[in-house]
Amino acid sequence: MNLGTLTYAPGSRKKRKRIGRGEASGQGCTAGKGHKGARSRSGFKSKTGFEGGQTPLQRRMPKRGFFNRFRVEYQVVNLKDLERIKDIEKIDPQVLFERRLIRKKNQPVKILGVGEIDRQIEIAAHAFSKSAKEKIEAAQGRISVL
Repeated sequence: MNLGTLTYAPGSRKKRKRIGRGEASGQGCTAGKGHKGARSRSGFKSKTGFEGGQTPLQRRMPKRGFFNRFRVEYQVVNLKDLERIKDIEKIDPQVLFERRLIRKKNQPVKILGVGEIDRQIEIAAHAFSKSAKEKIEAAQGRISVL
């Protein structure tokens, strides 16, 4: 065996299809695109969800319910979670993000009244539940709505 005699296995290497290079090439005339229709034209692009004129799937499926596009999705934090932050007196969404009590910086935060708070803290958030407001103010804390 000699390295100079190595060749590819028969049938493993195919020649590239040369489209639109005259009749004798075997792919001349319509260049493998058939006759007429949008798909034979240059620049053809199918629309998303188009099924050849058949009613597309997204129109066949029943629509149910109501989607409120103005709904505000809050990240919730309970008072019992805030009670664990002992070293900081002024709590805001940035602190909550750093302590991993919330996952996203740019989504609004709501403080809920689950748990008790027994120290005076200043909390800044986008919304507060009624019970959370009462418990924070009962502990001589201050709240500020962002």
